[in-house]
Amino acid sequence: MDTKQLWQRYQDWLYYHPGLELYLDVSRIPFDFEFVESLQPKFEQAFQNMAALEGGAIANPDEGRMVGHYWLRNPDLAPNEEIKKEIVETIAEIENFTQQVYAGTIHPPEAPKFTDILSIGIGGSALGPQFVASALAPSSPPLALHFIDNTDPAGMDRVLDGIKDCLKSTLIIDTSKSGGTPEPRNGMLEVKHIYEIQGLNFAKHAVTVTMKGSKMDRLAKAEGWLAEFPMFDWVGGRTSQMSAVGLLPAALQGIDIRAILAGAKEMDAATRSPEIKTNPAALLARAKVKKTW
Repeated sequence: MDTKQLWQRYQDWLYYHPGLELYLDVSRIPFDFEFVESLQPKFEQAFQNMAALEGGAIANPDEGRMVGHYWLRNPDLAPNEEIKKEIVETIAEIENFTQQVYAGTIHPPEAPKFTDILSIGIGGSALGPQFVASALAPSSPPLALHFIDNTDPAGMDRVLDGIKDCLKSTLIIDTSKSGGTPEPRNGMLEVKHIYEIQGLNFAKHAVTVTMKGSKMDRLAKAEGWLAEFPMFDWVGGRTSQMSAVGLLPAALQGIDIRAILAGAKEMDAATRSPEIKTNPAALLARAKVKKTW
C-alpha cells in the first residue's frame, strides 16, 4: 500500500471509545474486509454463548455453577435479586471497613492504626491486586501493600523481613476461595507463626476473603478474625478482581473502587457490541485468529 492507502486504512479501522478515551489501531495487521466478513457468523455465535452465560446459564455442569463475574460490574444484570443484593452489600461492607481502618476505629491491639497490608493469595487472588496496586495506587497510599503469592520459603522470608518492624500494625488479608488451597493456607500458617513468636494476636490483625462455609470461613469464625468478605462460587479466581478479592486491597490503598467498577462496566458494554468493527475485544480476537490460521 502507498501512504494514501495506509492513511485511509487507518481511518477505516481505528477504534475510539470517547467515554473510556480508548484508541485501538489494528490497521497494520494484514487482513482484508472479506476475511472480516467471513468471521461474522463465528462472532455472532460467540456473542450468543456469552449472553447465555451472563444471563445465568450453568457453565460448570459437574458442580452446577454459573459464571457471573460480569455482574460484579453491573449488579442490575444479575439473574436474581439475591445475587444482586450480595454484590451491592459487599461493596458497601468494603467501603465501611476501609473507613473504619482509616479512622482507627478498627485497629490492632498494639497500635492506634494499621499502617501496612500483607496480602496472602495465589494466582488470580494475587495477580489482580498486584496489577491494580502497581497501576493505580497513589505514590503514598494510606496503607503500604505487600504480597506473599507463593510458597517459596526464601520469598516469604524476604517479605516478612521487610515488614518485621511493623508487624504489630500490619493487616493480613488471606484470600482463598475454598480455604483448602495449600499455597495460601501455608502462607497464612507461616505468617501466623511469626506473629505468635512476636507475641502478637494474629486473629486481631487478620481478615479473609473466602466462600461462606469454606475451611477458611470456619477457621476465621472460630478464631475471631476481624472481618470476612465473601467470594462467590460463580466467580473464578482469574476473574475475581472486581470482587472483594481485588476491591478490598484497592480500597485500603485509597483507590476509588466505584470508579474502577464504573469503568469496567463501560468497557463491558463496549465489548458486547455485535459488530466486529465497533468492538475492541472482537478486533483483537480477529487479529489473533488471523495469526493462527
